[in-house]
Amino acid sequence: MRQLGDLEAAVMDRIWRRNRPVLVRDILDDLNTDRALAYTTVMTVMDKLHRKGWLRRQPQGRAYVYEAVASRESYTARLMRDAWATSDNQAVAFVHFLEQLSDEEARALRAALEICPPSPTQAPEEEQLQ
Repeated sequence: MRQLGDLEAAVMDRIWRRNRPVLVRDILDDLNTDRALAYTTVMTVMDKLHRKGWLRRQPQGRAYVYEAVASRESYTARLMRDAWATSDNQAVAFVHFLEQLSDEEARALRAALEICPPSPTQAPEEEQLQ
């Protein structure tokens, strides 16, 4: 998976924050508080994000209403997974990742591991020993 470009990321950030269907005009108005962009520029970026599978859209009058297909957290997880997959030694890469975690991040990881069920493809420990 390719990382989002700067403007794509800015658009997705606004859509994720709103957490509801939006019009191009909504995102344009929000983005224009930081920089001046043309309506057609934002419309093109949102159309590209739709074609890439990041946004779904429904017609609403003469425009489209857009919403995110996946959460920000899902996007982040995919980036992390793809980055990890580039290593020749994933175990060592993961150890380096863990060493760089802040205390808060380590607590969040521990909490996630406590609530995350085992993968359906992963056999329970007892079965692995037999």
